[in-house]
Amino acid sequence: MSRSERLLDLIQTLRRYRQPVSGQTLAAELGISIRTLYRDITTLQAQGAHIEGEPGLGYILRPGFMLPPLMFSEDEIEALVLGSRWVAKQADARLSAAASDALVKVAAVLPADLRESLDASTLLVGPHATAADNVDLGVLRKAIRAERKLELTYRDSGGAGTRRTVWPFALGYFDRVRVLVAWCELRQDFRHFRTDRMSDLAATDMRYPRRRPVLLKEWRDSQGIPQPQ
Repeated sequence: MSRSERLLDLIQTLRRYRQPVSGQTLAAELGISIRTLYRDITTLQAQGAHIEGEPGLGYILRPGFMLPPLMFSEDEIEALVLGSRWVAKQADARLSAAASDALVKVAAVLPADLRESLDASTLLVGPHATAADNVDLGVLRKAIRAERKLELTYRDSGGAGTRRTVWPFALGYFDRVRVLVAWCELRQDFRHFRTDRMSDLAATDMRYPRRRPVLLKEWRDSQGIPQPQ
């Protein structure tokens, strides 16, 4: 591996961590010595990377450091293509179009040989088999981003409907169904709402009282889901 590739790998590894990570952990992930790691961190800091920390305390990459356009490996290209194709088939119309547009933008900046690899990818996504949505998922995503309450009617598995006011903070895309994760004012607890059982959706201008990342963390804790590093 060249030194430039190693430096890029170090940046990408640091980006995965939201909390300070030890030099020993970074060195082990990258397969380099701790001395080489310290030298590479010093080099990146000199180039403008906002890496904070020091030996014994751990390191964290602060937002704001932009890398020039990077070369993608074959595995990375296949991951991009597969992910974009899945979203294009499984998501709602707006996200499907956005996935296709994003892949076009990536292709536009790739060298010719890598662009050919992208176009010729043989990783395919199976037929779309998701239950039909009764509401506009774009409204759900907008409310999540803006941290706004939603009002909706929700039918349970027996068909009984109740009117809910919810604080939406996540949207799960599964093979056959989409699920809104929200705090429900009626139940005073976290609830999961299938989008094919929703109706009479109404966006509001009311901001819910807790921040989205806080709700997401509390929900993960309640479900026993590990927090991202």
